[in-house]
Amino acid sequence: MSMLRLGLALAIIVAGRQAAVAQAAQSPESAISLVREVVYNELHDHEHHGYWRYQIQRRTAGGIATEQQVETADGPVTWVTAGNGQPLNSAARQAEQARLEKLTTSPQEQARHLRDYNKDEERIGRIVRMLPDAFLYQFDGEENACIRLRFHPNPDYPLHSIEARVFHSMSGVLLVDARYKRLAGLEGHIDQNIDFGFGILGRIYKGGWFKLDRVRVSSTDWKTDQLEVHLNIRALLVTSFARETSETRAGFQPVPPGMSVAQGVALLEGSETAPYPKAMQTALAISR
Repeated sequence: MSMLRLGLALAIIVAGRQAAVAQAAQSPESAISLVREVVYNELHDHEHHGYWRYQIQRRTAGGIATEQQVETADGPVTWVTAGNGQPLNSAARQAEQARLEKLTTSPQEQARHLRDYNKDEERIGRIVRMLPDAFLYQFDGEENACIRLRFHPNPDYPLHSIEARVFHSMSGVLLVDARYKRLAGLEGHIDQNIDFGFGILGRIYKGGWFKLDRVRVSSTDWKTDQLEVHLNIRALLVTSFARETSETRAGFQPVPPGMSVAQGVALLEGSETAPYPKAMQTALAISR
């Protein structure tokens, strides 16, 4: 066999092996394995994540609200600073200050705040844990250094919760950061009506969708910077409403870990005159 033929034969063998490897790497089993790795990383995020402060612009049917939010050990604290691009008027500002004062001085209100936060965290954890089993995945190329995975409901997944029923009616795209194996984006579409109590208690209509994008803000932390929710819902037979929400989060800044709610509120109240109150500047410098 001539050197040319030998080289061609070796090239074909190598190409065949590479194709087989690529095909195996993009099998449904490897896609689910990748999702499991991502879910593990997301669920263990709280073991080492930092705490952050950022601005939120929230668009709803009622208008546009601008908020400052800071994460504390007892859940995020939010201060509304503007509505429809205008600073709050005197009455609205006083109401916002009264709400925050009640939060910092009432043990009952702080307990409720922490309870609601823990419930949200538990709900998010349940949803994330279901991702590898509730859907079937297939590779769909790359996008901005991320692996695209298309998903649709796994018909064998048991409908043992409200979240599972919603998942069973949804398809979409999941983006995975290829380097860090973290969730970089998620888009879901409701493909069929979801009835509760045989439609008597409520219904989520098909055609609704949601989308979230995440950004890496530190060596360990990822935050949601874009969120869209567009759902048409009917509740208790007669009440129909559209859940239309669009959020943009920006200006992520680290804050001292383990702050109390009162410390978080103090940080927010000082934001108009300085990036942080003096005491918080000292605490932040120490934490770094």
